[in-house]
Order: sequence, then structure tokens, then C-alpha cells
Amino acid sequence: MNKKEKKSCGQVVQEWKEFVWNPRTHQFMGRTGSSWALILLFYLVFYGFLTALFSLTMWVLLQTVDPFIPKYQDRLSIPGMMIRPKTEALDITYNLTDTESWDNYVKMLNNFLEAYNDSRQAAMNKVCLPGHYNEQPDNGVLNYPKRACQFNRTVLRDCSGLNDTTYGYQEGRPCILVKMNRVINFYAGANQPMNISCMAKKEEDAQKLGEIVMFPANGNIDLMYFPYYGKKVHVNYTQPVVAVKFLNLTFNYDHHVECKMNAANIVANDERDKFAGRVAFKIRVDKD
Repeated sequence: MNKKEKKSCGQVVQEWKEFVWNPRTHQFMGRTGSSWALILLFYLVFYGFLTALFSLTMWVLLQTVDPFIPKYQDRLSIPGMMIRPKTEALDITYNLTDTESWDNYVKMLNNFLEAYNDSRQAAMNKVCLPGHYNEQPDNGVLNYPKRACQFNRTVLRDCSGLNDTTYGYQEGRPCILVKMNRVINFYAGANQPMNISCMAKKEEDAQKLGEIVMFPANGNIDLMYFPYYGKKVHVNYTQPVVAVKFLNLTFNYDHHVECKMNAANIVANDERDKFAGRVAFKIRVDKD
């Protein structure tokens, strides 16, 4: 490196140092202290104004929102259905001799039914008149929170987990809980009796599936559990469920079961939506 190149490099370093801090002009990064103060003040005022404008806009919008009922609902014309225990593929498969294979199903049922304990229902919910909707209109005055009707765990009898703590899984007679998804202000049944029925998806498999018993009897769902007013309004609401107990299904066989809602205002045969008013699942019990 010649002297000219060394001098040029030294000048660059010197210029860079003076740019960061110039002792002659007292400038830092090309600006004096007063210049830095003015630009910082500008951005402080600018972003403060944007924050205040955003906050005011959000406050105005929130005044138009009901804290209890969604303003816009993606309401389904036909409620969906689901089962418990719930698995990712709606596949209930286990081995009788392997306790760990079915123990998790029992735990899921226990957790789900904890809210249905009779003592908890008696303390939080009211006894309603069967066969009638539990309507609780506001009539100009907010009627919050709304009372929910009791659905006692003992109604599920052999599938309540109270007498048989394994819900029949240990003996190869498992219970599955079926429920209809909640829809705000939906009057299920159109003021007529309704129930849930379950059967083999293929008629030729019905014999292998064996006998099915349901709780409550015939899979009935009472009108008194409707309408549902929303999570924040119906704070203690426990939706009705139907328990399906398989008494003598064939072991080591894949049973494909479909449960559907039988109600005047619920269509359960829409091929475009497999969960509209129905739910299909697989159950298999292996025995060595």
C-alpha cells in the first residue's frame, strides 16, 4: 500500500469520526443537540396523535358492540353435531387388555361430565318445565345473566360414570356421548319432540354392531334446553347430551356409526355437509 492510499484511508477514518462527533461544531451524527431535540419532539407528537386517533376510533366502534351477543354471527342454518370423547379423526379404538389404550377416553368423559354433576346443577341451574322452551326475553330491560335448565348427570344412568367409573370401556361395552353444537337463539325442534338416533352406516354391518341402548330413553332431547342465548349471557348453560352404549358389538372389527338429529327444523341428509345435523365416527374394540 503506497502513501497516497494510506492517506486516503486515514482521511476516511477521520471523516467518519467527525461525522459521529464533531468537537468543533458539537454535532452528533450530523445534527446539533437542538436539532435532535426538535426532530424527536416532532415524532413524539406525530405518533402520539396517531395513537390517540386509533384509540378514539376503537372506542367509538366498541360502543356499537353488544358485550353479550355477537353483532355478526356466522349462523348455520343446520346445527352440527359432535361426540365425546373427541378424537382428531373421530376414531375410538382401544384394546380391552391394554388399560392405557382406553384410560384417556375415560378421563375425557370425566372432564366433560364434571359440569353435569347433580350437586353443581342444583346449585347453579333451575328446574324447568319439560316440553316447553325456556324463553327469557329482555322486555326492554336486560335480563342478564339468564338462568339455564338443569341437565343432571344421573340422567345418563349406565353412561354417567357414577356406578361404572370406566363407562363400560373395561368390559367392551363402551359409552359415547353425542351432543348438538350450540347456536344462539335457535329453537331446535320447532316446538315438536325431537331425538337423536344412532345406527351402523351400512345396513349389512348392523348385526355386527349389535344392540344399542340410549340415555335418556330413545335419545330424547327436551325443548327446555333451548334457546341458547350465548356464552356470556347463559353463563351456566350445559347443553343436553345423549349417551349411546354399545352392548355387544363385534370385537376386532371397525364399526362405522352415524348419529343424527331427528327434528322438524333440522335436515340431516345434506351430502354437502357431513356434520349438519349428524356425526359419523368409528369405534373398534380389540380383544386378544
